[in-house]
Amino acid sequence: MVILIAEDDELILKTIEHKLLKEGHEVILSRNGKEAIETLKNESIDLAITDIMMPFASGIEILSAIQSMGKKIPVIMLSSMGQEEVVLNAFDLGASDFIVKPFSPNELILRIKRFSK
Repeated sequence: MVILIAEDDELILKTIEHKLLKEGHEVILSRNGKEAIETLKNESIDLAITDIMMPFASGIEILSAIQSMGKKIPVIMLSSMGQEEVVLNAFDLGASDFIVKPFSPNELILRIKRFSK
């Protein structure tokens, strides 16, 4: 799978990248929301993992961009905000899954496997 990771926390970004590469996935990194949206316009992505709070465009805006492009890409949202309202809003907007930080990279891999072709 080609997986887009949109995360502004460098440690989390690199941890996820390392784990996904080890699992045999192709990974594209975006360090802010604007980069992620540009990547989605220009690349064929199978799955997106995005933080909710990011510079230039939020994870919610990335989710909206995917929908406005007409792409059917599963989106796993990450956030340190575990408030019920944020989670419900993400699902209402079309998120496929939601993980509260901190999380286990192994848990993320299990969740990604549900979307494997």
